[in-house]
Amino acid sequence: MTLDCTFVGAATLGSDGWSEAPLSVQGGLVTDVAAPREVDLSGYWILPGIVDPHGDGFERHMAPRRGALREAEHGVIATASELAANGITTAVLAQFFSWEGGMRGPDFAEHVFGHVSEIRTTLPIDLRVQLRLETHLVDAFGRAEAAIDRFGIDYVVFNDHLPHQRLSEGRKPPRLTGQALKSGRSPEAHLALMQDLHARSAEVPAALDALCARLAARGVVIGSHDDRRQEDRALWAGRGAWVSEFPETLEAATAARADGAHIVLGAPNVVRGASHAGNIAAADLVAAGLCDALASDYHYPSPLRAAFRLAELGLCDVATAWRLVSSGPAALLDLTDRGTLVPGNRADLIVLEPDSRRVVATIAGGTVAHLTGPVAERFLRD
Repeated sequence: MTLDCTFVGAATLGSDGWSEAPLSVQGGLVTDVAAPREVDLSGYWILPGIVDPHGDGFERHMAPRRGALREAEHGVIATASELAANGITTAVLAQFFSWEGGMRGPDFAEHVFGHVSEIRTTLPIDLRVQLRLETHLVDAFGRAEAAIDRFGIDYVVFNDHLPHQRLSEGRKPPRLTGQALKSGRSPEAHLALMQDLHARSAEVPAALDALCARLAARGVVIGSHDDRRQEDRALWAGRGAWVSEFPETLEAATAARADGAHIVLGAPNVVRGASHAGNIAAADLVAAGLCDALASDYHYPSPLRAAFRLAELGLCDVATAWRLVSSGPAALLDLTDRGTLVPGNRADLIVLEPDSRRVVATIAGGTVAHLTGPVAERFLRD
């Protein structure tokens, strides 16, 4: 059931900044026609729903313990509830399609894609998937393409997690035994696989060029991941990868801005004040104008917190920071119907308690996805 009402009394963050004008929602959309029923939200803030362009926090719900439980259907539902509680109304679930196996392998990826496809239409939160394809998994490119077609996946990002330097030096990678256990292989078999993939590196560029051309012809959004050098971005830009996820250096981020790519940074990096991997701090890139979107990465509460953290640091005002979690990510995903609260857009909005910055209500497509605390009484009044 969708809401048909006019919210009054709240401070609303619109495309032109803050306003106390009423906000009407009818038929799942924001409208400029007042609805007859009013909901008094005096004392609260209304902001556009968060659009999360990359997050893997869903993994704990899909497979809580390695090999112990596969509860994907209920995991999708639990994920949607967690997203809603954190103000995320559109979420891209970033799923590996990798030689690493286990929860990153093709079998598990297809398991996730299938259950998200089955459940997503029954949920108010708009769940989407991103296929994170390992660059050296050349022999499985056809299988990945089949999954893209079967499940209607429109966003593919390329990763390379092979420890090339160690392998080229003939040394064992760190944490080999732990990674092998996660993959379901013996350490010897896991190392042999990595060595074989590394040895075939010369095949990879041409295979990627051809695959990216086919994906672009399908209208798939293509992204690079963890770029370090200007040369990395130039290579991916040439393949039509117009998203640069989590550039690790100022050089790479500057190159992404120069070639017109959308730059995605990690919201946890902003909240934490630094990269957990020792890369450049996201706040520094935001200050340099080298960020278009903040992603939850591995922590769904972080986008909301990061937006306010940027304002607290004096790097921008709340309205500017909020664009990094709403209209910015919507633009890179080519979702023109959300990210701002203008008539005709999806009614994706959140209600915040100003002092605590707690999400007390989340409306996705005009449907209540999350509602808690005293504000609930205002929604339920006749």
